[in-house]
Amino acid sequence: MPPEIDPSWTSLLPPVLAIGLAIGTRQVYLSLGAGVWLGFTILSGWNPLAGLGGAIEGAVTVLADAGNTRVLLFTLVIGALIATVEAGGGVRGFVEALERRGWASSPRGARLLAFLVGVVIFIESNITVLVAGAVSRPLFDRQRRSREMLAYLIDSTSAAVCVLIPLNAWGAYVLQLLSEQGVEEPLRLFVSSIPYNVYALAAVALAAFVAVTGWAVGPMRTAEARAMRGEHHAAGAAPDVDERALVPEPVGTIPPRAVNMLVPLAVMVAAMPLGLAVTGGGNLLEGSGSTSVLWAVLTGLLVAWGMLLAQRGMTIEQLTSTGLKGAGGMLGMAFVLLLALALGAVTRQLGAGEFVAAGVADAGVGPALLLPLVFLTGAVVAFSTGTSWGTFAIMIPIAVPAAGVLGLPLAPFLAASLAGGIFGDHASPISDTTIVSSLAAATDHIAHVRTQLPYALGAGAVAVVGFALIGALI
Repeated sequence: MPPEIDPSWTSLLPPVLAIGLAIGTRQVYLSLGAGVWLGFTILSGWNPLAGLGGAIEGAVTVLADAGNTRVLLFTLVIGALIATVEAGGGVRGFVEALERRGWASSPRGARLLAFLVGVVIFIESNITVLVAGAVSRPLFDRQRRSREMLAYLIDSTSAAVCVLIPLNAWGAYVLQLLSEQGVEEPLRLFVSSIPYNVYALAAVALAAFVAVTGWAVGPMRTAEARAMRGEHHAAGAAPDVDERALVPEPVGTIPPRAVNMLVPLAVMVAAMPLGLAVTGGGNLLEGSGSTSVLWAVLTGLLVAWGMLLAQRGMTIEQLTSTGLKGAGGMLGMAFVLLLALALGAVTRQLGAGEFVAAGVADAGVGPALLLPLVFLTGAVVAFSTGTSWGTFAIMIPIAVPAAGVLGLPLAPFLAASLAGGIFGDHASPISDTTIVSSLAAATDHIAHVRTQLPYALGAGAVAVVGFALIGALI
């Protein structure tokens, strides 16, 4: 792989190209691939052929990281799990149970279900959106509400909720970053930063308000009007996922039962902290988030298989075929994630995050403006790189030590670093969570970006003001 170079304005060109192409062409694969190619072209001294070779090798190198490989694997396994519980009648039984009780027999009920599932399943952001999308999409279609609204609700209750929970994959990752900075009590610092995470709290609160009221603004209003006419997608738009593979027709002989969905998902959620404890040698805070997530999804799939076999509802051959079809339906998503990870890697090699952060540091602003500036810098880095976790890895080592040197409390600066990463992640069309949310809702990706952006900008404006006030008071 080509060596890293000194950060400069050219470091921002690959993500800018990917973002521009994604918005202009609606071709996510082409856009991410072009960004990866340009990044390696720059690293290769602007040799386009060498850049092409480097891009191919860079995509392969993504799999050399065990954590990346686990992420891609659990994407396929969660597809198998969703298809299995759907084919076994679990999702249909759950939806019918809700409708019998009148809990999701209205557009508001459908929106609230998507919101609540997103809040409850908090072990990892991509699992959150995939499960919430699978459960809620039939209700949104039945109630003639837009899939763009569904994508917004599950996106805003994924990363924003996960970053507020210390004992999940996100918490384990942040605590590890804090430990690397020599923070003596990382868990205490993480917990104390939660009330200061203005963007995450505002994003979740706004999503709750939209779920209750159905408030649609700008492009979302257009999407809702189209959905009321029974049209899932705008003219010329289409999802990048095989919807039929993820939502197969029922297989086997048993009637739809909600328990066939609820038990595997409950086991999956419960297995996450257990995995953190095992991989952390008894300490949840030192466990491997990616390993625990993969174990949790595999455990949920195993339980689903066991229940359907015990009920004589499906044979092993049917379970295998359904699982493979579900995993196959997620291949497009896995490829998108592979390209997104490759783009994030080459962007880090080019030093895009360091270039932006250095520009802020050179500005020499006072403490009263530092907090909102940390938030906005993190947002720019996340928007440009498409990764909140990568943004955390860049911003936390800068903001937290800087606060310590200035004699300022660390919690608000940790919160601003995390909040900026989440805001940029929500707004970026090349973010993996944004991409997965559109795929989980089976809606056009750029349509999701455009309809979500006004809400993200609104919560972002609240966060800027909030961090300015906090900065003035500390």
